[in-house]
Amino acid sequence: MTRAVKRNSTAARQGWHPGVLAESGRMNQPSPTSASLTAAPASAPAPAEARLQPEQRGAYPMFRAIATRWSDNDAYGHVNNVIYYHWFDTVVNSHLVAQGALDIAQGTTIGLVVETHCNYFTPLAFPQGVELGLRVAHLGRTSVRYEIGVFAEGAATAAAQGHFIHVYVDRATRRPQALPPVLLQALQPLRAAG
Repeated sequence: MTRAVKRNSTAARQGWHPGVLAESGRMNQPSPTSASLTAAPASAPAPAEARLQPEQRGAYPMFRAIATRWSDNDAYGHVNNVIYYHWFDTVVNSHLVAQGALDIAQGTTIGLVVETHCNYFTPLAFPQGVELGLRVAHLGRTSVRYEIGVFAEGAATAAAQGHFIHVYVDRATRRPQALPPVLLQALQPLRAAG
């Protein structure tokens, strides 16, 4: 019993819910031993991982200008990382509102963010102007993956780029809902090539 509790608490620290582990079969797998966690011998080189490169402005079909604020800068003199996520929300939701695909106050279908990520390449700082590029990389039955490029005003290369995934749900029940036709129509011009 103690071992199972320990395994569950380890799973919780790693962000896994015990029920998910049980369904996946991972719950009954042996815990890693210290021998399995040791580094490879020095003679075995680590596999080379390609470094993500910033994208060019042409990769995004729509842009929205955003003004940086004095309070966006942190103690290190650049825009703090959490501000980028505010910008992601702003560019997506302002597009949806402008297209009539999101009624913030009374719409029956709403998007909940279930995943988000950002890579940073070049610092931005107040009072710099910022332009956010937006595209849709994937349309599922109930979800959308939005990709955002953050550009210094007029720059050809992204200072940061990331994504977030909305799962669309019924406002009252919070159960997933098929993407409404008005939303699909608003997203078509943002579809990524390929």
